Amino acid sequence: MNWTECETNAHQDGVIAHVIGATILGHFILDETAFLLLDIGFVWNIYLDAEMGLLPHPVAIGELQVPAEYRTGIQRDIDRLLAGNTASDLEFVQTSTLRTPITEVSLFQNSDGRRLMIECESGQVIIETSIPKGEIKVNGQ
Repeated sequence: MNWTECETNAHQDGVIAHVIGATILGHFILDETAFLLLDIGFVWNIYLDAEMGLLPHPVAIGELQVPAEYRTGIQRDIDRLLAGNTASDLEFVQTSTLRTPITEVSLFQNSDGRRLMIECESGQVIIETSIPKGEIKVNGQ
């Protein structure tokens, strides 16, 4: 599949500027959105069209439209990760194996989706979306 690098908008640039230097601790996918937990206590959410937001984790979790038990489970996993737990017994959040700071973020597109390449000091995380299929994947963690 051919990907073409594309420009980010002012909002994306602002979010990206805030995540540079942060470390991805884990992620989960819900409702066509990838949620990345950062070591700075924020959740970076990335939508199918590569629009994004950055919220403190209690606010981000509070805004999820999910049953209370699910929200509580996600918050429990996040609290464990922020406390330094790297165990694989988390129920809702997948732990990152790339625990090094983000150094660069690039955005690419094709006719059907977007690719966000997140460069870290020891590797990269790639988020690919398929807009027609409503799918989002996180690779490289």
